[in-house]
Amino acid sequence: MRSFDPVTRSGSVFLDDGSVLEFGTRAFDAGPLRLLRTGQRVNLVLTGDDITFVTLSTFPLP
Repeated sequence: MRSFDPVTRSGSVFLDDGSVLEFGTRAFDAGPLRLLRTGQRVNLVLTGDDITFVTLSTFPLP
């Protein structure tokens, strides 16, 4: 996790290759989380170039 705004429930992540992707409220709300902290490892579901689901790496993906 690179950044997370608890007010908008959106943020950004670093991928393993160092690139950065942004995610919006819909992607965060699709998962079971209430908040994220910088530095947490997360699992993502991508549809094209868009993140559609964000959860902790210990939680299952849909």
